[in-house]
Amino acid sequence: MDITEGLIQYLMLIALLTFHEFGHAWTAMKCGDDTARLQGRVSLNPLVHIDPVGTVLMPLLMIFLPSSVGRFLIGGAKPVPVNPYNLHYPVRDDILVTLAGPGMNLLLAIVIVGGARIASVFGSVEVVHMLGQAAHLSLALCFFNLLVPIPPLDGSQVIRALVGMSHEHYARLARFGYLPVIVFWQFPFVRALVYNMTDATFGLIAVCFGFSVG
Repeated sequence: MDITEGLIQYLMLIALLTFHEFGHAWTAMKCGDDTARLQGRVSLNPLVHIDPVGTVLMPLLMIFLPSSVGRFLIGGAKPVPVNPYNLHYPVRDDILVTLAGPGMNLLLAIVIVGGARIASVFGSVEVVHMLGQAAHLSLALCFFNLLVPIPPLDGSQVIRALVGMSHEHYARLARFGYLPVIVFWQFPFVRALVYNMTDATFGLIAVCFGFSVG
């Protein structure tokens, strides 16, 4: 990934993170909690979702790292606030709100690949390539959030809900922000797991839309 391509993908990342957080906030609102809505988070304005480390520092560092280190653009946004006491069905809705972000990224990937299929009919090779990158990045965000079970990522939130951990205890675990995520990401098996799930799902979606993968 050269610097120019990295910066283009960074803009894609901002858009995808915005939809990801919108998915959390919208689902929380539909499940009875207005906390995110009252803070202006049910929005597709990227500025309300930006986290200095997850949205700015972490992805830009990955863009400008030496290629010998290996680059994989990933990041996160400011977590959507949720008051579990406002949810209609606390445990079920808690999990639904958590999965709504990765679910939004999966849905976006399907829609984007569909758009790439339409573009391919008109012979727009460059557009198909760019949309393919966006879909791949959206899936990477989906699996990164689910398969890296470190606070504040969504995988850890699902575990918290399943084991009945209190939000207060979870908040104490999450107080270090994205630093543990960056450390955990250095393990090769973690990166391999996210890469493989991303590539396999992208290939399946592409084949469903009539693209040859090989």
